[in-house]
Amino acid sequence: MTSPGTAARVPALRIAVIALIAAAVAVALYIYGREHTPDYYVTIFGRSGEDAIALKSLLATVVLGLAVVQVALALWIYQKLPLAGRAPKPVGIVHRTVGIAAVIITLPIAVHCLLAYGVQFSSLRVGIHSIAGCFFYGAFVAKLGFVHTRKLPGWVLPVTGGLLAVTIAVLWYSSSLWYYNGFSLPSL
Repeated sequence: MTSPGTAARVPALRIAVIALIAAAVAVALYIYGREHTPDYYVTIFGRSGEDAIALKSLLATVVLGLAVVQVALALWIYQKLPLAGRAPKPVGIVHRTVGIAAVIITLPIAVHCLLAYGVQFSSLRVGIHSIAGCFFYGAFVAKLGFVHTRKLPGWVLPVTGGLLAVTIAVLWYSSSLWYYNGFSLPSL
């Protein structure tokens, strides 16, 4: 039989291990992106230059829309949507399906960014975008780890999902909005 102190340490240890794995993914992407020699001629679905940026901006906007749907579905699942009531079981399936679709759509964007540009700090916007891109995949790995781990505190999944949604917004703001706004970020 385990003591109450041991039982409390098990979830904390699980969280720590998953967080370390997630951090390792983010750091590995960062190191690769810094060490890799950028190839500005890499294409995405046969498009290069401004056409590639336009395509990535469109795909990233779709991902941002899916992230909004994800947040709404998560709020429904956690019964935090006013007047929505209890979410039927298919809502969880839709939530997972939308999340998988969103991550799949990010993959060609990320591969192109990593191969064509790597991790750069040529401007504040580019630096934030580079770090956010590495962080996103680390956070995604954490979310996968947490989803498949039992007996975690109730705040872990919502916080991790929220971090993913915020990171998607930062990535979209620092890339797609920059593109749609004529290669500049709007003043706030």
